[in-house]
Amino acid sequence: MPDSSNKGFSKPVKLHFTRTNGPVDDTIDGLMALVGDVAHPDIVREIILAGLKAGQENGGRADLKLMNSSMKEMRFTAKVFGPYRKVRKVTVFGSARTRPDAPLYRMATDLGKKLAEAGFMVITGGGPGIMQATNEGAGPEHSFGVNIRLPFEQKPNPVLVGNPRHITYKYFFNRKVAFLKEADAVVLFPGGFGTLDEAMESITLLQTGKLYPLPLFLIDEPQGTYWDRLLSFLDNELSLHGYISHDDFGLIERVTRPEDAVERIRHFYSRYHSLRYVEDRLVIRMSTPLDQRHVDTLKNDFAGLLTPGGDMHLSGPFDEEMNEPELTHLPRLVVDFNKRDFGRLRQLVDAINDF
Repeated sequence: MPDSSNKGFSKPVKLHFTRTNGPVDDTIDGLMALVGDVAHPDIVREIILAGLKAGQENGGRADLKLMNSSMKEMRFTAKVFGPYRKVRKVTVFGSARTRPDAPLYRMATDLGKKLAEAGFMVITGGGPGIMQATNEGAGPEHSFGVNIRLPFEQKPNPVLVGNPRHITYKYFFNRKVAFLKEADAVVLFPGGFGTLDEAMESITLLQTGKLYPLPLFLIDEPQGTYWDRLLSFLDNELSLHGYISHDDFGLIERVTRPEDAVERIRHFYSRYHSLRYVEDRLVIRMSTPLDQRHVDTLKNDFAGLLTPGGDMHLSGPFDEEMNEPELTHLPRLVVDFNKRDFGRLRQLVDAINDF
């Protein structure tokens, strides 16, 4: 009698992500056809296979529960953010303990208001303090909240109660993905361990190219020392001893006025639109074209960014980009990037915008 746990097979089937699973592949195809309206079935097929393989390979219930919860959280994240993919968003970090009568609270409220007026939406941790202030300034219709379940502090702030763009996470790592995957800029106010963790993770992802170039601002009162002392530490300890490159400071901007952050975010996207890699080529998409003389200047000024014998040149869309038809009309700058100097890459984007 076949073991019912193996769907009619007499013994466990060794599964592969290649289409070499025989009846299992047919069953998965049939399941997707039965459900209907499955986008990118090639990827969904691998998700199903990953779940089946995890069940075969791992008898630990705790591990499977973590995978299950993580997948559910990421699915819901994509569902909530999906309708707003074309809207630029700014993630704002800062202390949950900043009081409403504090100057930083008023600065965060002003930042949220100015971002919303400029056409941006804001993403916060959904809690009190700087998060609530930013959401109050932006208003509920321009706000996302990505909250975390904690035994204290982190309850949804009043702006986000009942808001369909409010998500509560069990795992910090899924929450961090939502913060940064969806962000077109990051603004950090002073805060505690969590804020410093978010600052270091954001900078690390930019430094390693795991996060594409975006504006990252450290904001404080004009007389504040919070970020100045951190930057001094980074310079005197990390940079001086060669743990980071001095060019990495090009990933960070220090501001003391919300309007300066908003204006610099707007400038960052004044010509630069987005980028992606096509094989080994870095393709920078722009909303307005560059002249050849501009390209020649960039090639000279940023020669150190290029691979040995590499080039920069103007281009139209590549065949590999046809899966983004809404972007095919944009002019391109193709860069043979060395995939190492991401601080200088950020400076290249700034130079593109400055022409």
